[in-house]
Amino acid sequence: MPASHDLYQDLNCGKEAVQQRRQQDPELDRLLDEYTDVDNQVLAAESISAGNVEDDDIRRLKEQRLAIKDKISQQLANTQ
Repeated sequence: MPASHDLYQDLNCGKEAVQQRRQQDPELDRLLDEYTDVDNQVLAAESISAGNVEDDDIRRLKEQRLAIKDKISQQLANTQ
């Protein structure tokens, strides 16, 4: 069964610290919401990938998720 990535571990940053910055940074807030949405789409696509979702669609979603994670990382670096 597909599992969600631990974004905070990937970012090497504590969840509380990110949530605190999120309250002060609307762009970071938007990016985190977008990441969650795309991550949920990846999980859904992987769970029904037995013929209903093309591998290219899953790959595209994963690439989109990675790009958002990179933007989140940049946003966190800019606000430190």
